[in-house]
Amino acid sequence: MSLLRRVRKAGGLVVVLVLWEAGARAGWLGSTTPPLSDVAVRGWDMASSGELFTNLGVSLLRVLKGLAIGLPLGLVLGLLSGLFRISEDIIDAPVQAVRMLPHLALVPLFIIWFGIGETSKVGLIAVGVVFPLYINVFHGIRGVDERLVESARTCGLGRLGLVRKVVLPGALPQILVGLRLSLGVAWLTLVVVEQSATASGIGFLINQATQFMQMDTVFLVLVLYAVLGVSTDLLVRLIERRALAWRKGLVAR
Repeated sequence: MSLLRRVRKAGGLVVVLVLWEAGARAGWLGSTTPPLSDVAVRGWDMASSGELFTNLGVSLLRVLKGLAIGLPLGLVLGLLSGLFRISEDIIDAPVQAVRMLPHLALVPLFIIWFGIGETSKVGLIAVGVVFPLYINVFHGIRGVDERLVESARTCGLGRLGLVRKVVLPGALPQILVGLRLSLGVAWLTLVVVEQSATASGIGFLINQATQFMQMDTVFLVLVLYAVLGVSTDLLVRLIERRALAWRKGLVAR
């Protein structure tokens, strides 16, 4: 990436941060919106005391556990439905039916089933990340050009070779899109599951801060959610650039 592009990408964020600071100082954003500098000071204080990192670690662990369950499940279901017609007939209809349910509305049900502990929180994150990945894996596989498959067959590739050398590389762009969507859903779900019956995590910090009208802490946690989401998205995009270096697509001008 050229230096000019890096400057442009950073410039938009800098403008937003400057407008936030200036707008809060001038009172344009309401009396309860703290300036960025106050949020930064609050973040430094909480980081120095260890409170921020302790709760951030708890939240990260919840997301990682949910991803460790949901991503493999979504990948396997998508592969089975995409590669085998009989698996599609058995799997796709139930998955699509459950997918239509707003998974964030299942919070009370998960609490009834699994209690208010970590199981319900991790389980809901896992459920949320399954469907975006499943859909993209399935359609990525079905979107592979049949002519490529036939050409590979004429070269003597068996079914396993076709899957490994033709189908999966052809579906990989769509699979990575699904991964990006699933990571976004994971952070969104974390926000919701940490809003009730939790005594740790960054969601706990924002609940506690709201009760005592500590708006600098509220905005600090909101910034953390944004940073975590953007960071994981950038990580997948980095993987995408390396894994799909062979692909020649439209280059924006």
